[in-house]
Amino acid sequence: MTPVRTSLGNVRRRECQVFQQFQLQFAQYSRVLFAKALIAPYVARIMARPKPKTFDKFKTVADNRRAKFDYHIEETFEAGLALQGTEVKALRAGQATIAESYAEVRGGEVWLVNSNIPEYSHGNRLNHEPKRPRKLLLHEREINKMFGAVERKGMTLVPLSIYFNVQGRAKVELALAKGKQAHDKRASIKDRDWKRDKARLMREKG
Repeated sequence: MTPVRTSLGNVRRRECQVFQQFQLQFAQYSRVLFAKALIAPYVARIMARPKPKTFDKFKTVADNRRAKFDYHIEETFEAGLALQGTEVKALRAGQATIAESYAEVRGGEVWLVNSNIPEYSHGNRLNHEPKRPRKLLLHEREINKMFGAVERKGMTLVPLSIYFNVQGRAKVELALAKGKQAHDKRASIKDRDWKRDKARLMREKG
């Protein structure tokens, strides 16, 4: 009878060891789950994708509508605009065009070239030159980034819009862009036509 009792005792001890290991593993697993639940909101905040850049456009004065047809827009920046008094008044009256304008980095500064702000109607002899180069106000790191992209990657600086923000300051939405090839433009035309047709069908269906 002694061997039988010894065998039963070994089985019980083994069962107790297995049960204790299970309790230990379960406790560790529970602690891991609890820790994950605690840090999940903070991890979600850290890992959240940044929102696309938007600008405070209170009043848009001029839009470059062809820019997105002619170029792939890679990145946009908001630049201040150094203006004369009559230029500000002309902009507030909604007078400006940038369809044929561009920007360039020159002497460590960025200039808006060939933008057209017509003379102010009451400016008299103090009026400005409509197509004079205008300095864009940007941070040094932004200027360096633009200079590198233009020089090394052959990108173009394209003004997308001129607008006033809520504080009443004139701003330029400036893009680093790559020129589209002919097939890209054809694809853009097809996409534009499809959106127009889809909108028309939706209106007809009510």
